[in-house]
Amino acid sequence: MMKRSEDVEGRARELVQCLKKVKGEARVQTLKELHKIVAAHPSVEKPVIDSGVLGILSSLLGPFTSHAVGSEISLVVDMLNEGTTKTKRKCARLIEVLMGAESFRFEIVSSLSLLVGLLRMVKDKRDPDGVSAGLSLLKTICSHDQIRSSIVSIRAVAQLVERLPDLSPNSLESALQILDDLAAIPDGRSALKDCPQTIPNTVRPLMKVSEACTRHALSILWAVCKLAPEEFVSLAVEAGLATRLLLVIQSDCPPELKKQASDLLKLCSLNYTATLFISKCKLTRTMQ
Repeated sequence: MMKRSEDVEGRARELVQCLKKVKGEARVQTLKELHKIVAAHPSVEKPVIDSGVLGILSSLLGPFTSHAVGSEISLVVDMLNEGTTKTKRKCARLIEVLMGAESFRFEIVSSLSLLVGLLRMVKDKRDPDGVSAGLSLLKTICSHDQIRSSIVSIRAVAQLVERLPDLSPNSLESALQILDDLAAIPDGRSALKDCPQTIPNTVRPLMKVSEACTRHALSILWAVCKLAPEEFVSLAVEAGLATRLLLVIQSDCPPELKKQASDLLKLCSLNYTATLFISKCKLTRTMQ
Protein backbone atom coordinates (compact mmCIF):
# COMPACT_ATOMS: atom_id res chain seq x y z
CA MET A 1 0.00 0.00 0.00
CA MET A 2 2.85 2.36 0.95
CA LYS A 3 4.65 1.49 -2.27
CA ARG A 4 1.59 2.34 -4.36
CA SER A 5 1.19 5.68 -2.55
CA GLU A 6 4.83 6.52 -3.21
CA ASP A 7 4.40 5.56 -6.88
CA VAL A 8 1.40 7.84 -7.28
CA GLU A 9 3.18 10.74 -5.58
CA GLY A 10 6.27 10.15 -7.71
CA ARG A 11 4.22 10.13 -10.90
CA ALA A 12 2.49 13.37 -9.88
CA ARG A 13 5.85 15.04 -9.29
CA GLU A 14 7.06 13.84 -12.69
CA LEU A 15 4.02 15.36 -14.37
CA VAL A 16 4.63 18.71 -12.66
CA GLN A 17 8.18 18.73 -14.02
CA CYS A 18 6.87 17.73 -17.47
CA LEU A 19 4.63 20.81 -17.52
CA LYS A 20 7.78 22.96 -17.58
CA LYS A 21 9.03 21.27 -20.75
CA VAL A 22 6.16 20.10 -22.94
CA LYS A 23 3.95 22.25 -25.16
CA GLY A 24 0.73 22.07 -27.14
CA GLU A 25 -1.18 18.78 -27.06
CA ALA A 26 1.42 17.14 -24.83
CA ARG A 27 0.85 19.83 -22.23
CA VAL A 28 -2.91 19.30 -22.43
CA GLN A 29 -2.51 15.56 -21.86
CA THR A 30 -0.14 16.19 -18.95
CA LEU A 31 -2.66 18.52 -17.32
CA LYS A 32 -5.41 15.94 -17.76
CA GLU A 33 -3.38 13.16 -16.16
CA LEU A 34 -2.27 15.36 -13.27
CA HIS A 35 -5.87 16.44 -12.68
CA LYS A 36 -7.03 12.80 -12.56
CA ILE A 37 -4.31 11.81 -10.08
CA VAL A 38 -5.01 14.70 -7.69
CA ALA A 39 -8.77 14.09 -7.90
CA ALA A 40 -8.36 10.37 -7.16
CA HIS A 41 -5.66 10.71 -4.49
CA PRO A 42 -6.22 13.75 -2.20
CA SER A 43 -3.06 12.93 -0.24
CA VAL A 44 -1.03 13.88 -3.32
CA GLU A 45 -2.31 17.47 -3.29
CA LYS A 46 0.26 18.85 -0.81
CA PRO A 47 3.33 17.26 -2.48
CA VAL A 48 2.11 18.55 -5.84
CA ILE A 49 1.72 22.08 -4.47
CA ASP A 50 5.14 21.84 -2.79
CA SER A 51 6.67 20.91 -6.13
CA GLY A 52 5.78 24.32 -7.57
CA VAL A 53 2.68 23.54 -9.61
CA LEU A 54 0.93 26.81 -8.67
CA GLY A 55 3.64 28.91 -10.27
CA ILE A 56 3.53 26.77 -13.41
CA LEU A 57 -0.26 27.00 -13.69
CA SER A 58 -0.03 30.73 -13.13
CA SER A 59 2.34 31.09 -16.07
CA LEU A 60 -0.14 29.18 -18.23
CA LEU A 61 -2.81 31.70 -17.32
CA GLY A 62 -0.80 34.46 -18.95
CA PRO A 63 -0.69 34.29 -22.77
CA PHE A 64 -2.27 30.87 -23.47
CA THR A 65 -0.19 28.67 -25.74
CA SER A 66 -3.44 27.20 -27.08
CA HIS A 67 -7.17 27.37 -26.52
CA ALA A 68 -7.07 23.77 -25.29
CA VAL A 69 -4.76 24.62 -22.39
CA GLY A 70 -7.03 27.49 -21.43
CA SER A 71 -9.94 25.07 -21.43
CA GLU A 72 -8.08 22.77 -19.06
CA ILE A 73 -7.53 25.63 -16.62
CA SER A 74 -11.22 26.47 -16.79
CA LEU A 75 -11.88 23.04 -15.26
CA VAL A 76 -11.14 24.69 -11.91
CA VAL A 77 -14.20 26.90 -12.41
CA ASP A 78 -16.30 23.86 -13.37
CA MET A 79 -15.18 22.06 -10.23
CA LEU A 80 -16.02 25.11 -8.14
CA ASN A 81 -19.56 25.01 -9.49
CA GLU A 82 -20.12 21.26 -9.43
CA GLY A 83 -17.77 19.77 -6.83
CA THR A 84 -18.26 18.93 -3.17
CA THR A 85 -18.12 21.70 -0.59
CA LYS A 86 -14.51 20.77 0.17
CA THR A 87 -13.61 20.86 -3.51
CA LYS A 88 -15.27 24.25 -3.94
CA ARG A 89 -13.27 25.71 -1.07
CA LYS A 90 -10.01 24.40 -2.51
CA CYS A 91 -10.84 25.73 -5.98
CA ALA A 92 -11.63 29.18 -4.60
CA ARG A 93 -8.37 29.27 -2.66
CA LEU A 94 -6.40 28.02 -5.66
CA ILE A 95 -7.80 30.74 -7.92
CA GLU A 96 -7.05 33.37 -5.28
CA VAL A 97 -3.43 32.16 -5.06
CA LEU A 98 -3.11 32.25 -8.84
CA MET A 99 -4.48 35.79 -8.94
CA GLY A 100 -1.43 36.91 -6.99
CA ALA A 101 0.89 36.08 -9.88
CA GLU A 102 2.21 38.94 -12.03
CA SER A 103 1.18 37.16 -15.23
CA PHE A 104 -2.45 36.78 -14.14
CA ARG A 105 -4.99 38.57 -16.34
CA PHE A 106 -8.23 39.83 -14.81
CA GLU A 107 -10.21 38.53 -17.81
CA ILE A 108 -9.67 35.02 -16.47
CA VAL A 109 -11.92 35.69 -13.46
CA SER A 110 -14.57 37.77 -15.24
CA SER A 111 -16.65 34.78 -16.31
CA LEU A 112 -20.22 34.87 -15.02
CA SER A 113 -19.94 31.14 -14.30
CA LEU A 114 -17.22 31.77 -11.72
CA LEU A 115 -19.02 34.75 -10.17
CA VAL A 116 -22.31 32.85 -9.88
CA GLY A 117 -20.48 29.88 -8.35
CA LEU A 118 -18.91 32.11 -5.72
CA LEU A 119 -22.28 33.60 -4.81
CA ARG A 120 -23.66 30.09 -4.34
CA MET A 121 -20.83 29.42 -1.90
CA VAL A 122 -21.59 32.64 -0.02
CA LYS A 123 -25.28 31.72 0.27
CA ASP A 124 -24.59 28.23 1.66
CA LYS A 125 -25.11 28.70 5.42
CA ARG A 126 -24.19 25.04 6.05
CA ASP A 127 -20.53 25.67 5.15
CA PRO A 128 -19.03 28.69 6.99
CA ASP A 129 -15.55 27.88 5.67
CA GLY A 130 -16.93 27.88 2.14
CA VAL A 131 -18.63 31.22 2.77
CA SER A 132 -15.30 32.62 3.96
CA ALA A 133 -13.39 31.24 0.96
CA GLY A 134 -16.02 32.49 -1.50
CA LEU A 135 -16.08 35.98 -0.01
CA SER A 136 -12.30 36.16 0.12
CA LEU A 137 -11.98 35.37 -3.60
CA LEU A 138 -14.90 37.64 -4.52
CA LYS A 139 -13.20 40.46 -2.58
CA THR A 140 -9.98 39.92 -4.54
CA ILE A 141 -11.87 39.83 -7.84
CA CYS A 142 -13.79 42.97 -6.90
CA SER A 143 -10.52 44.88 -6.56
CA HIS A 144 -10.44 44.92 -10.37
CA ASP A 145 -12.61 47.85 -11.45
CA GLN A 146 -13.40 46.24 -14.80
CA ILE A 147 -15.27 43.32 -13.21
CA ARG A 148 -17.50 45.23 -10.79
CA SER A 149 -20.35 45.78 -13.25
CA SER A 150 -20.46 42.04 -13.96
CA ILE A 151 -20.70 41.31 -10.24
CA VAL A 152 -23.60 43.76 -9.88
CA SER A 153 -25.34 42.28 -12.94
CA ILE A 154 -25.82 38.89 -11.24
CA ARG A 155 -27.66 40.49 -8.29
CA ALA A 156 -24.69 40.09 -5.98
CA VAL A 157 -25.49 43.26 -4.03
CA ALA A 158 -28.89 42.11 -2.73
CA GLN A 159 -27.57 38.63 -1.91
CA LEU A 160 -24.60 40.01 0.02
CA VAL A 161 -26.73 42.54 1.92
CA GLU A 162 -29.13 39.78 2.97
CA ARG A 163 -26.24 37.71 4.37
CA LEU A 164 -24.70 40.51 6.47
CA PRO A 165 -26.58 39.85 9.76
CA ASP A 166 -25.42 36.24 10.18
CA LEU A 167 -21.83 36.35 8.91
CA SER A 168 -18.80 35.76 11.12
CA PRO A 169 -16.68 38.88 11.86
CA ASN A 170 -14.06 38.06 9.20
CA SER A 171 -16.65 37.21 6.57
CA LEU A 172 -18.66 40.32 7.47
CA GLU A 173 -15.59 42.48 6.89
CA SER A 174 -15.05 40.90 3.47
CA ALA A 175 -18.70 41.31 2.49
CA LEU A 176 -18.75 44.96 3.54
CA GLN A 177 -15.55 45.64 1.60
CA ILE A 178 -17.09 44.09 -1.51
CA LEU A 179 -20.23 46.21 -1.13
CA ASP A 180 -18.07 49.29 -0.54
CA ASP A 181 -16.16 48.59 -3.76
CA LEU A 182 -19.41 48.08 -5.68
CA ALA A 183 -20.78 51.34 -4.26
CA ALA A 184 -18.02 53.10 -6.19
CA ILE A 185 -19.85 52.51 -9.49
CA PRO A 186 -23.30 53.86 -10.45
CA ASP A 187 -24.85 50.40 -10.96
CA GLY A 188 -23.64 49.34 -7.54
CA ARG A 189 -25.08 52.39 -5.80
CA SER A 190 -28.41 51.88 -7.54
CA ALA A 191 -28.48 48.22 -6.46
CA LEU A 192 -27.76 49.21 -2.86
CA LYS A 193 -30.52 51.84 -3.01
CA ASP A 194 -33.01 49.30 -4.35
CA CYS A 195 -32.33 46.72 -1.62
CA PRO A 196 -34.71 47.21 1.36
CA GLN A 197 -32.23 45.75 3.85
CA THR A 198 -29.25 47.91 2.92
CA ILE A 199 -29.81 50.56 5.61
CA PRO A 200 -30.64 48.36 8.64
CA ASN A 201 -28.08 45.67 7.80
CA THR A 202 -25.31 48.22 7.25
CA VAL A 203 -26.10 50.34 10.32
CA ARG A 204 -25.94 47.30 12.61
CA PRO A 205 -22.16 46.57 12.32
CA LEU A 206 -21.11 50.18 13.07
CA MET A 207 -18.80 50.20 16.13
CA LYS A 208 -19.68 46.58 16.92
CA VAL A 209 -17.17 44.44 15.00
CA SER A 210 -13.98 46.13 13.80
CA GLU A 211 -12.64 49.45 12.60
CA ALA A 212 -12.53 48.10 9.04
CA CYS A 213 -16.21 47.09 9.21
CA THR A 214 -17.10 50.55 10.53
CA ARG A 215 -15.13 52.21 7.72
CA HIS A 216 -16.79 50.19 4.96
CA ALA A 217 -20.25 50.54 6.50
CA LEU A 218 -19.88 54.33 6.76
CA SER A 219 -18.79 54.52 3.15
CA ILE A 220 -21.77 52.44 1.98
CA LEU A 221 -24.24 54.46 4.05
CA TRP A 222 -22.81 57.73 2.76
CA ALA A 223 -23.13 56.55 -0.86
CA VAL A 224 -26.77 55.51 -0.40
CA CYS A 225 -27.91 58.48 1.69
CA LYS A 226 -26.15 60.95 -0.59
CA LEU A 227 -27.79 59.35 -3.63
CA ALA A 228 -31.34 59.78 -2.27
CA PRO A 229 -31.31 61.75 1.02
CA GLU A 230 -35.06 62.38 1.09
CA GLU A 231 -35.73 58.67 0.88
CA PHE A 232 -33.03 57.17 3.08
CA VAL A 233 -31.84 59.66 5.70
CA SER A 234 -34.92 59.33 7.91
CA LEU A 235 -34.87 55.55 7.45
CA ALA A 236 -31.23 55.46 8.56
CA VAL A 237 -31.92 57.63 11.61
CA GLU A 238 -34.83 55.41 12.65
CA ALA A 239 -32.48 52.43 12.34
CA GLY A 240 -30.22 54.03 14.97
CA LEU A 241 -27.60 55.55 12.67
CA ALA A 242 -27.34 58.92 14.45
CA THR A 243 -26.53 57.27 17.77
CA ARG A 244 -23.82 55.10 16.25
CA LEU A 245 -22.32 58.04 14.38
CA LEU A 246 -21.94 59.86 17.70
CA LEU A 247 -20.11 56.85 19.07
CA VAL A 248 -17.71 56.91 16.11
CA ILE A 249 -17.05 60.62 16.64
CA GLN A 250 -16.43 60.11 20.39
CA SER A 251 -14.23 57.03 19.89
CA ASP A 252 -10.50 56.69 19.27
CA CYS A 253 -11.08 55.97 15.59
CA PRO A 254 -8.76 57.69 13.06
CA PRO A 255 -9.58 61.35 12.24
CA GLU A 256 -10.69 60.57 8.69
CA LEU A 257 -13.25 58.11 10.02
CA LYS A 258 -14.56 60.65 12.52
CA LYS A 259 -14.79 63.23 9.73
CA GLN A 260 -16.83 60.84 7.59
CA ALA A 261 -19.15 60.12 10.53
CA SER A 262 -19.51 63.86 11.21
CA ASP A 263 -20.41 64.60 7.58
CA LEU A 264 -22.99 61.81 7.58
CA LEU A 265 -24.43 63.04 10.88
CA LYS A 266 -24.89 66.53 9.39
CA LEU A 267 -26.69 65.00 6.40
CA CYS A 268 -28.94 63.05 8.76
CA SER A 269 -29.89 66.16 10.75
CA LEU A 270 -31.21 68.15 7.76
CA ASN A 271 -34.75 66.72 7.86
CA TYR A 272 -35.25 67.19 11.62
CA THR A 273 -35.70 70.03 14.07
CA ALA A 274 -32.88 70.34 16.57
CA THR A 275 -35.00 69.03 19.45
CA LEU A 276 -36.29 66.03 17.54
CA PHE A 277 -32.86 65.12 16.19
CA ILE A 278 -31.32 65.25 19.66
CA SER A 279 -34.01 62.83 20.85
CA LYS A 280 -33.05 60.49 18.02
CA CYS A 281 -29.46 60.46 19.25
CA LYS A 282 -30.15 59.22 22.78
CA LEU A 283 -27.33 56.92 23.81
CA THR A 284 -29.76 54.63 25.62
CA ARG A 285 -30.57 53.18 22.17
CA THR A 286 -26.96 52.62 21.24
CA MET A 287 -26.43 48.89 21.08
CA GLN A 288 -29.87 47.37 20.73
